[in-house]
Amino acid sequence: MSPPPSPVTKVFRPRVTAPASKLARLKQLNCSDRYEQELRTLGCSRIAGVDEVGRGALFGPVVAAAVILPGETSDLAAMGLTDSKQLTEVTREQLDAVIRSVAVAIGIAEVDAETIDRVNIYQASRLAMLQAVRLLPLEPDHLLIDAMKIDHPCGQTKLIFGDSLSLSIAAASVVAKVYRDGLMRRYEEEYPQYGLAAHKGYGTPQHKRALLEHGACALHRRSFAPVRAVLSGSGLSLQTLLDQVEEHDELDDAEVEIWEDTN
Repeated sequence: MSPPPSPVTKVFRPRVTAPASKLARLKQLNCSDRYEQELRTLGCSRIAGVDEVGRGALFGPVVAAAVILPGETSDLAAMGLTDSKQLTEVTREQLDAVIRSVAVAIGIAEVDAETIDRVNIYQASRLAMLQAVRLLPLEPDHLLIDAMKIDHPCGQTKLIFGDSLSLSIAAASVVAKVYRDGLMRRYEEEYPQYGLAAHKGYGTPQHKRALLEHGACALHRRSFAPVRAVLSGSGLSLQTLLDQVEEHDELDDAEVEIWEDTN
């Protein structure tokens, strides 16, 4: 007679979301001047890191920055410069001040919600990056860009997760983030009903509740699903709105899949 089967032990494994998975992996990456140094050996000297922030927000502009750092960046590396999403607000602001004091050149550009709705967020992000590069007070000889290329004649290198790999791109990420957060605090004075100073325009439960209660304003992105749903006037419930996944989130599944495919 065979022995009874062993009892099956169920192990609970908490669900790991794509954003959480991405952030965990990003922390394993080393942000350095490796790419900048490689370009310098090829004769480049004015290397601009380019990045955008605010892609996943429901409110306000997408903001891009282009930053040309000096050849010596050890102080920024020692301060832990990396992707702005991995840094605390205090650290971002400290780094922003240092970056602005040492940078060879900085350009910052905004593309507003109306344009985002007209051309889509991807193209609006590219446009913001292009404008930021054009606003640099000197002409770069190479661009290091986070995850995309832009319509600029300068030589370009597209780096997936570039803001966690390149100090120049990370610097652009920090400058753009601090700039945009400041915009949201100022918009809080004009639109206090939405709590913009706290969530910076992203689709948090607080922001979605405010959308249901007060409706959307002129600076909300009407092409984004939660705003579009509120504007439809279809008797949307709070829970339905909270359950919606924002397809334009900065921490999207596609980037996680790219990381898995290339590592």
